[in-house]
Amino acid sequence: MALPILYSYRRCPYAMRARMAIWAANIQVEVREISLREKPAHLLQISPKGTVPVLQLPDGTVLEQSLDIMQWALAQNDPQGWLNADHDAVNALITINDGEFKQALDRYKYPDRYHEQAQLVYREQGEQFLQRLEAALEQHDYLLGDKPSMADIAIFPFIRQFAAVDAEWFASSAYPKLRGWLEGWLQSPLFEKVMQKFPTYTQ
Repeated sequence: MALPILYSYRRCPYAMRARMAIWAANIQVEVREISLREKPAHLLQISPKGTVPVLQLPDGTVLEQSLDIMQWALAQNDPQGWLNADHDAVNALITINDGEFKQALDRYKYPDRYHEQAQLVYREQGEQFLQRLEAALEQHDYLLGDKPSMADIAIFPFIRQFAAVDAEWFASSAYPKLRGWLEGWLQSPLFEKVMQKFPTYTQ
């Protein structure tokens, strides 16, 4: 029986969170690692926008958004109960992450592309979200409680990117709980599995 086809890019945070949900759900997929410079013709055929992740199911259905892929995977199998958290609370955090925080992250990470403000201004904008997450983690081990939820998985890859822009600063920043949460995911067997390298698919 044909496997679902997942077009992915190893370091893309959107693809990363999709892979984490698929792996956690123990769903087998055919991973097609793409080159951003030479995108496969089949990817562009099924998803003209050309961004990853994209999941094509055996029946031909195409999921083009990382959150849709996560929901699909966890709806099949959710052994860790990631979907059990309050949906409104999950969506509220992810909305900020994918909106205001991602915008600040892009500008902080690529200051040469954005000259409107100094890099530190963009970092401070991103810190507004970090402060919210730190406050949540002071109350419990994960973002929405004592167990991880879809919010943790969806947000983790972006915090990873933010922390890596200036690792020395982040290591001494006022977010000890967030650092511990991030390190926990970075050292997890799940993250190790989803970061394995696949050959680039060029067909």
